[in-house]
Amino acid sequence: MTDSQYSAQPRAPELSEELKKIVKARHPDPFKVLGCHPHGKGILVRVHLPHATQAWVGTEGTREMVRSSTTGLFEWHGEVKELSPPYQILWKDERGTTHRGYDPYCFPPQLSDYDLHLFREGKHWHAYRILGSHPVTVNGISGILFATWAPEAERVSVVGDFNRWDGRCHPMRLRGLTGVWELFIPGLKPGTLYKYELRNQNYGSLHLKSDPYAQHFELRPNTAAIVESKNSYLWRDQKWMLQRKKFNWLHQPISVYEVHLGSWQRDENGKFLNYRQLAWRLVDYVLNIGFTHIELLPVTEHPLDASWGYQTTGYFAPTSRFGTPDEFRYFVDYCHLHGIGVLMDWVPGHFPKDDHALARFDGSALYEHEDPRRGEHRDWGTLIFNYGRHEVKNFLLSSAFYWLEEFHIDGLRVDAVASMLYLDYSREEGDWIPNKYGGREDLEAIEFLRELNTVLHEQHPGALVIAEESTSWPMVSRPVYLGGLGFSMKWNMGWMNDTLLYMSKDPIHRHYHHDALTFGLLYAFNENFMLPLSHDEVVHGKKSLLYKMPGDEWQRFANLRLLYTMMFTYPGKKLLFMGCEFGQGEEWNESRTLDWYLLEYPFHQGVQMAIRDLNRLYYGLPALHDHDFEKEGFEWIDCHDSAQSILSYLRLKEDDFVVVVLNFTPVPRTNYRLGVPKAGTYSECFNSDSTYYGGSNIGNNQGIQAEEISWMGRPYSINITVPPLAGIVLQPKPLTKEEPSIPSLNPKK
Repeated sequence: MTDSQYSAQPRAPELSEELKKIVKARHPDPFKVLGCHPHGKGILVRVHLPHATQAWVGTEGTREMVRSSTTGLFEWHGEVKELSPPYQILWKDERGTTHRGYDPYCFPPQLSDYDLHLFREGKHWHAYRILGSHPVTVNGISGILFATWAPEAERVSVVGDFNRWDGRCHPMRLRGLTGVWELFIPGLKPGTLYKYELRNQNYGSLHLKSDPYAQHFELRPNTAAIVESKNSYLWRDQKWMLQRKKFNWLHQPISVYEVHLGSWQRDENGKFLNYRQLAWRLVDYVLNIGFTHIELLPVTEHPLDASWGYQTTGYFAPTSRFGTPDEFRYFVDYCHLHGIGVLMDWVPGHFPKDDHALARFDGSALYEHEDPRRGEHRDWGTLIFNYGRHEVKNFLLSSAFYWLEEFHIDGLRVDAVASMLYLDYSREEGDWIPNKYGGREDLEAIEFLRELNTVLHEQHPGALVIAEESTSWPMVSRPVYLGGLGFSMKWNMGWMNDTLLYMSKDPIHRHYHHDALTFGLLYAFNENFMLPLSHDEVVHGKKSLLYKMPGDEWQRFANLRLLYTMMFTYPGKKLLFMGCEFGQGEEWNESRTLDWYLLEYPFHQGVQMAIRDLNRLYYGLPALHDHDFEKEGFEWIDCHDSAQSILSYLRLKEDDFVVVVLNFTPVPRTNYRLGVPKAGTYSECFNSDSTYYGGSNIGNNQGIQAEEISWMGRPYSINITVPPLAGIVLQPKPLTKEEPSIPSLNPKK
């Protein structure tokens, strides 16, 4: 039988139920109907082209297809020898425009059963390599493979400019019981805009969603995903990455500059800098000020600027506000080449309700819990991940791996851990569901966090995972095999709250609150603590750090320098939010840049210089950083002098030590006798009251000879002057002309 004889066959008077489902875009397995199938002794090719008026199969345009009724279904019958996959379809639309492309429904499944098994078990740490959109070549034909997880969908389609955003055109195939849908669309290229259209199997509701695994998105307010090219970035940080595997962070200085990229600096027109410009400016600045790491507020894609990135919709995509994924790779690479580590905030604790994103992705509570008593954060108006669902846990684990592997990120600061640990977090009685033992602990979230920390530390030695955890939950930063949560470090929120509350008091009243400064040492070594003066402390009416300080202008700046002196000499790694290093006056506002003009004024210059020298001191003196997490690194000299509001202590590394004295009143203390452990000459290596920093220059300019006078339980003592609202650091050896008073900093590890 010839082609013309086939084409002359009468059209089917009525569609079968299977074909009706295709036309109505309700078929869960379009490959069962569309594509090339045996038909009698020959073959049948069927396509659904809702916008076509004519269609042909093959490249020659000679095998015209028969249209079924008034639908977009076209069929061709022929002999097996006449056609074999992959074959092309030629068709004309209602405007007379001709289209040509390979039939997506003549290609076999692409995702392996093993990958799908791992994903379903929650053990596919690289799920981003199979789900999402990826350029691939199948049987010599290039195109894009799309895959998404939507077990409660009746039908899922890929939509975009290439098919007029019409869900009838490219329905996907469901892979068995996995809930994963996939479709290879030949001819599409990187840069294609797309979303998924999903029809819920229970309610028939339609949902137009961004790809949860997308690696690139349009600039907000647009929300379509962009097919990203295969990663071909040529990294230059091989030396850094090799050294990171051996990075003994427990005993190394870590001083972190916390940055919101959209408001750190902008261009002359007030527009965002791109990732490359930010790399050049930030690295120069951070090297000058002496921080070892940059920590980025979330750069995962997010629709609302005012969320600061904490309401994430793209868990695998650097925000397009500042450029492309490769430009973000350049940012990290450039930091590494100059000896700067890069940490980023990561938010597995909640996600926003935006219609285009994860919320009720397939019309069901898929990523979240159905019951709002478990599935919703009342305070934030966001949703809570269902950590007990393997595929959800896999989504989050894969996201964490993605940033460390694809972008060489050196660590994650996990946001809002407390909200994950407790089922009754910020909830009224009756508005939460106890766990199976009747307790308030979220057992599924705990298990997720332990697995996260275990696998990340195993697979990426030297990388950090830091918890923002504000409660007394035990062993947050202790290994999982000992019963801990397994984080590298935990933010010391107790130290931050107690210290800022104390510093806000008028000095005349501080002696009543002396225990606020000393209490933290009772638990300072129970965890691996990081001392955070973060963005959260300078927003929402809390004032800037400078304006938390009491007194007149001179006293405010002196108090601020004193706070920083305590922070950099206190046990624990350091974190300071941008702007605080030069005494930003206004509260932080994400919609505008920092007040850099303040550096024209001496007091602000002085704060910046003090931070620079404290970083150098912290980096250059092993006694200040080697035992940040161990009691061997700290000894009180005197913690009881509440009458004069003075603290004094030692920071130690074996036999090496420095003496720290902090005066929290504006009264200079002369002839202040202090017990010390060794004989010799003690010299100031830092004084926050120096005129260099804007102080009154009271201190100890000459070497101080220790006397064999027992004091404060020490065999020797020194007689010093303690400057007002200031801290001094003393070294137990004379300084030579060749030895700088502030140790030089080499930020490269």
